[in-house]
Amino acid sequence: MIWTWDVIRHIIEILWIINIAFAIWTVFRSRRDIASTWAWLLVLSVFPGIGFIIYLFLGRQLSHDEIFAIKDEQKKIKNHYLKKQHELLNKHDLLPREDQQPRARMITDLNLNNDEAILTFNNNVEIFTDGPKLFDNIIENINKATEFIDVEFYTFYSDNLGKRVLNALEHAQERGVKVRVLYDVDGSRGTKPRFFNKLRSLGGQAQPFISSSSKYKIRTPRMNYHLHRKLIIIDRKIGYIGGFNIGDQYVDKSTKFGHWRDTHMRVDGQAPSMMEVRFAMDWNTSCRKSHLPRYDLTYLQNLEIAPPTSSEQVAMQIVSSGPDNQNFAIRRAYEDIIATAKKYIYIQTPYLIPETSILEALIISAKSGVDVRIMVPCMADHPFVYRATEYYAKYLTENGIKVYKYNNGFIHAKTMVSGSNISSVGSANQDYRSYSLNFEVNSFNYSPQLTAKLKAIFEEDLKESTLMTNEYFANQSNWRKFKQYFSRLLSPIL
Repeated sequence: MIWTWDVIRHIIEILWIINIAFAIWTVFRSRRDIASTWAWLLVLSVFPGIGFIIYLFLGRQLSHDEIFAIKDEQKKIKNHYLKKQHELLNKHDLLPREDQQPRARMITDLNLNNDEAILTFNNNVEIFTDGPKLFDNIIENINKATEFIDVEFYTFYSDNLGKRVLNALEHAQERGVKVRVLYDVDGSRGTKPRFFNKLRSLGGQAQPFISSSSKYKIRTPRMNYHLHRKLIIIDRKIGYIGGFNIGDQYVDKSTKFGHWRDTHMRVDGQAPSMMEVRFAMDWNTSCRKSHLPRYDLTYLQNLEIAPPTSSEQVAMQIVSSGPDNQNFAIRRAYEDIIATAKKYIYIQTPYLIPETSILEALIISAKSGVDVRIMVPCMADHPFVYRATEYYAKYLTENGIKVYKYNNGFIHAKTMVSGSNISSVGSANQDYRSYSLNFEVNSFNYSPQLTAKLKAIFEEDLKESTLMTNEYFANQSNWRKFKQYFSRLLSPIL
């Protein structure tokens, strides 16, 4: 055969057509939203060969077996408490009356129907925005624990802070407290399994979450589904939930990020029982692939939800979401808060890559006269993600929403607070990954007092922030604008 340019061109055309055909078959054989579908088609088409390798690790969805395992475990555990709690809710009429708090009633119903999230009462809440103070408090509570400590984190680094927390857990195990640790391998990159050997030798337990364990990834390589939850439950009475992870950078020890600004809550009351239910489901699901003992479900049969005793305490739902279901509970709750907000809606998020439904809800609220403000970091921890954040910040600014750049270090808080006295604090960002790829957990709170505190924190952060105006974006270089537009095309898979 004479290798002329015409022959080479025809071969390239045939290979390109084959690549496109495989790309279409690969992407459309899995159920996913249309934005993700087109984004993956772009990657597979523009990067022949390499795109399929990227898809192998980042684009494949959880297997049907793993989804079944997660759902089966959740069904077993929720059956232990859900029916009884529904009866208690109806008996005591604990949900807000529709004629008194229609917005709160709507979102509590939404969370109950979407995630079977029970509304709890009599919760005392302390807010932490400073890492050193938070972890001093956590370690103090660990040192006072008497029965159980359950820890579930995306990141548990083996650095100085990680060693401090682990040392406290080891001492707790030594004095007879039952300690369990669940972590994400990718989020805890650099932390070896042997880091927890002493805890295990003392009788404690530690294991990676099912979708991040090395055995699971070797067998079915998927790197896109992370345990992003951040929970600590102590003696089933005290719970911690929010955005902080366990690592030195979260206590201002990173030269790259400097001050780490995040939001976490310490909850003392009934809500920690619901955090424990979430932990139990994740633990038992992961135990299917390990030799560790499963969570004893006897405790869940005795859960009680008592009626409120004080207006100063916080009514709260613990809501979770993940790729194991299509209810998108946290994202839909976000949409509800935005759509029903009165006067204002304040959001803090490290990543601003909203899905169309969130994007439109924000714009509709702003154009309806609601004061919509969003705060994002002044620096990147992921280049493509940050450029996509800038793109959406520009788009929202053009539509009357005030977007601020936090200048005093890196803001990692995931909070939403509205004038309807509804707020959310947890692990879920305003991006596609948190909406549908990560396993997330948030608290949804119904309290004028807590709303006022979170609003005040946001307003205090404004003193360290810069408003991103139309002029600010207009003055950016063409190269930077190109990177923003390109990153936006990939936003559904970032």
